[in-house]
Amino acid sequence: MFLKKKPMWGKKTKLKSSYDVVIIGGGLHSLATAYFLAKEHGITDIAIIEKNYIGFGGAGRNTAIVRANQRTQYNVPLYKEALDLWPVLTKDLNYNLMFNNCGNLNLMHSEAAMKAARMTIATAQFHGVESHLIDAKEAKELVPALNISEDITFPIHGAMFHPPGGVVRHDAVVWGLARGAAQKGVEIHQQTEALGIGTKNGKVTSVTTSQGTINTKQVLISAGGYSAALIYDMLGIKLPISVLTIQAMVTQPLKPVLDHVVSSGAYHCYANQTLKGEIATGAHMDPWPNYTTLNTAHYIKHQAEALSEFLPCFRGLRFMRIWGGLADMTPDMAPIMEGNNHVEGFFMDCGWGYFGFKSCSAVGKYMAEYMATNNCPDMLKPFALKRYQEHRLMGETAALVNYSPDN
Repeated sequence: MFLKKKPMWGKKTKLKSSYDVVIIGGGLHSLATAYFLAKEHGITDIAIIEKNYIGFGGAGRNTAIVRANQRTQYNVPLYKEALDLWPVLTKDLNYNLMFNNCGNLNLMHSEAAMKAARMTIATAQFHGVESHLIDAKEAKELVPALNISEDITFPIHGAMFHPPGGVVRHDAVVWGLARGAAQKGVEIHQQTEALGIGTKNGKVTSVTTSQGTINTKQVLISAGGYSAALIYDMLGIKLPISVLTIQAMVTQPLKPVLDHVVSSGAYHCYANQTLKGEIATGAHMDPWPNYTTLNTAHYIKHQAEALSEFLPCFRGLRFMRIWGGLADMTPDMAPIMEGNNHVEGFFMDCGWGYFGFKSCSAVGKYMAEYMATNNCPDMLKPFALKRYQEHRLMGETAALVNYSPDN
């Protein structure tokens, strides 16, 4: 006997001719914004429009790491709130998001890196985020598998230890938020492509989709790596965003060996052990803009060499799966969030690069407030697009980053 299955986020409904709010993109920021609009502000007449299926993009293509050890005074409070919200959301959604605050260990491989870590730690501690600078021996006490000898390419000088960080099951967050939003009346329309945004007298009037035209006064585009292209095609707004592929993979399962998330900027490599025992590992982005999610042999070789150096016990492990996703990078590695600027009723939430998953819980809350009140919350004001015109870039990177085929 076969059981009839129905989606946790309700039966498929027919697209209505009008909604109070239309959200383009079925990722975590969209789902979180819709959930908080319904929960905190009573706005439930919402349609989420997704070309493929919810979680198709970056939401389903990441290594599930969450942390609040960014560099600047603007970013740290936002990520701290996002980190604090995971256990709250687990309870409110009545869904196990598998949050494990196992701690993040960021390795430092030079005295210059140690000095930079001191500044980052000072910023974190100023904002009430637990973070510590430790030496190489203390790092090895936390992760006995670390190679702290001098005979590797980048010897470990010390590390930044961030105990509140950890991992959250990304698929569980997608499903939990989708179910929570749907239970409050939000409609999720998968396999529905957004084709255009209608405007009149500088105001949003409609959204054209593959299933028909929707009348609406508010639209949010939050479609990850596809956001910049959609915003330009639909409204002619050009954003300083470059889209690059970022790859990740998992090994065969092991007995418990890695209790913390371990990362290295010098090696461009990070790793954590999943609940199934696999070592999930990722690295930096491909060094040229593109929209492909294909994988490369170069990346597999890089990960094997890097992991084998600072975690030599992993030598001989076999990689089982590899995948690619898109990172929408801004020059200062900080997102763009604003609304009612170019067109009244239009909001954007994009440019997250590879930080989008870490922030979705708090950003959904504040974007919902922004859309419900039409007043930008103080938390989001530093992330306006005009910061580029005013040469007021974030300090998430030591220098302006230019992504081009010449990298």
